[in-house]
Amino acid sequence: MGKKIKKEVEPPPKDVFDPFMIESKKAATVVLMLRSPEEEILAKACEALYKFALKGEENKATLLELGAVEPLTKLLTHEDKIVRRNATMIFGILSSNNDVKKLLRELDVMNSVIAQLAPEEEVVIHEFASLCLANMSAEYTSKVQIFEHGGLEPLIRLLSSPDPDVKKNSMECIYNLVQDFQCRTTLQELNAIPPILELLKSEYPVIQLLALKTLGVITKDKESRTMLRDNQGLDHLIKILETKELNDLHVEALAVIANCFEDMDTMVQIRQTGGLKKLLSFAENSTIPDIQKNAAKAIAKAAYDPENRKLFHEQEVEKCLVAFLGSENDGTKIAASQAISAMCENSGSKDFFNNQGIPQLIQLLKSDNEEVREAAALALANLTTCNPANANAAAEADGIDPLINVLSSKRDGAIANAATVLMNMAMQEPLRLNIQNHDIMHAIISPLRSANTVVQSKAALAVATTACDVEARTELRNSGGLEPLVELLRSKNDEVRKHASWAVMVCAGDELTANELCRLGALDILEEVNLSGTRRNKFSELAYNKLLNNNLSLKYSQTGYLSSSNIINDGFYDYGRINPGTKLLPLKELCLQEPSDRRAVLLINSKSDVSPPSSVEDKSDVGYGRSISSLSSLRRSSKEKTKKNSYHFSAGFGSPIEDKSEPASGRNTVVSKSATKEKGWSSLPTSR
Repeated sequence: MGKKIKKEVEPPPKDVFDPFMIESKKAATVVLMLRSPEEEILAKACEALYKFALKGEENKATLLELGAVEPLTKLLTHEDKIVRRNATMIFGILSSNNDVKKLLRELDVMNSVIAQLAPEEEVVIHEFASLCLANMSAEYTSKVQIFEHGGLEPLIRLLSSPDPDVKKNSMECIYNLVQDFQCRTTLQELNAIPPILELLKSEYPVIQLLALKTLGVITKDKESRTMLRDNQGLDHLIKILETKELNDLHVEALAVIANCFEDMDTMVQIRQTGGLKKLLSFAENSTIPDIQKNAAKAIAKAAYDPENRKLFHEQEVEKCLVAFLGSENDGTKIAASQAISAMCENSGSKDFFNNQGIPQLIQLLKSDNEEVREAAALALANLTTCNPANANAAAEADGIDPLINVLSSKRDGAIANAATVLMNMAMQEPLRLNIQNHDIMHAIISPLRSANTVVQSKAALAVATTACDVEARTELRNSGGLEPLVELLRSKNDEVRKHASWAVMVCAGDELTANELCRLGALDILEEVNLSGTRRNKFSELAYNKLLNNNLSLKYSQTGYLSSSNIINDGFYDYGRINPGTKLLPLKELCLQEPSDRRAVLLINSKSDVSPPSSVEDKSDVGYGRSISSLSSLRRSSKEKTKKNSYHFSAGFGSPIEDKSEPASGRNTVVSKSATKEKGWSSLPTSR
């Protein structure tokens, strides 16, 4: 045998680097490895950084400071699948950090992340890419980027993924996206309702909850509600409500049904299948406050449609709402009160609440919660409008005191509603007297001073309906209520101005109040309003005429005639005709004017302590059998000496009553038929 020759081992090429194992204990070192051209190093570096980021928020912030984000974004499009997968996993974790999200938006990586949702990618990549998008979609700018890069379609496709985490992340991202109307429209075009409904059957509650929340948002649109109905979505929702084990989903399921109540076709379908009765019974017997609140909100929404109100009334929804008023939860009370307000449009419902509902609402007026008081007052306002029986029921339930207390509420809506109820009650005289006994005139002053035009309008109406007798007007006058009422005549709001004019017209029913209104400038304001073609109204004209009837001198000077109901008393004077907008000087100022050659101002005065001028006294006694006195004699006594010839008297006694024709002198210088007492004409000089 030949001798064996040992082969020599060939040395490695001189240009090849010998492999070696390295162990790094610093994240900074691993971050540097992200720029390596070797796929194995990149994959292991990404894996190490993923585990590091998974440990907490501080580590995520550290990676951001070390500059790991930018090189990682480049690895999302790496050719190697493992590198791409590990990079995607890191972003799924890092994207929960707000600063990382901000940087990702600036780097515009959304397109790269969405590309990882492609059907050929691994489930793990789908999971973390969808997680990254779910985290990013919490910000509005990111929502826009996801939508613009076509992210909605692959997300909807992933709702059918076999992996529950992928479903959960995709559903969460879709829920965030559909907060925007444009995304909801696209969702309808992509027929997303069926896969979302399938998720209601999931064994994972978090997925079911996200699906219900998403349905709750998209069913605000009519097209989505139609799609839900066509895909038997209501059956799925009612089954959830009937399953006690799913009670953690009942609130959200009811919220979706509440949206569907707005469609008449849906209401008919629910009623025909017996679902409506089940829903009402379920809500009434539930012990969960949010369920009752959502049920009441659903009824309130739907009840704005007359056909829906009819269906609700047939199902005796009123009993359910009255039960909700007794809830301990304020939100439920508010929602139930609002639902009752909506149901009031149905006459049958309005009659039902006469015995059941009104007493409970009166009790809610005493609540410490201002929103509860406002909602209860709104319901009572609707119940008592054009319904004397309900107004009586509110009074019998001792509602006057609580209503007057609400007038001092901090919420404008509560004040306006309470004033409306009191106005409705005051339409009946017995109730009006009762309201007056509860110091309404003092309580209404604060609403009259409100800056809210609705409150101003309702408060003025309340004055118009309650100040119908002298005692009430006296109380309003003594309480200082006339001043804010007069100020409302200047309002730029048509309703406020009209109702304030109405109230002034009512208050001008007695002389003292009318005089006070004139003193406060009501007559001048109304005259200005009536001269405007856009601001005047029938009530402003009526109020002005009513005030003129308590200032006959001004009325005669402006119109040239008096009506048969105008009674002339001492102090009436005929200044002569004045133009609209011209102010009539008071008698006191006229007395202080120097004599002139102008026509005299004629004054009626029957006081016995004034001596007439001797030059006409005998003629007066012979011609008319009565005394004629002149205020000029008063001035003469104060000045001791004046020119007698500067005064002259009119002896005309033709009636001005309903006589609009003027004599040759251009003026009716006459006395009312009612002046049968001993009176005399006195002349005053005028500087006109």
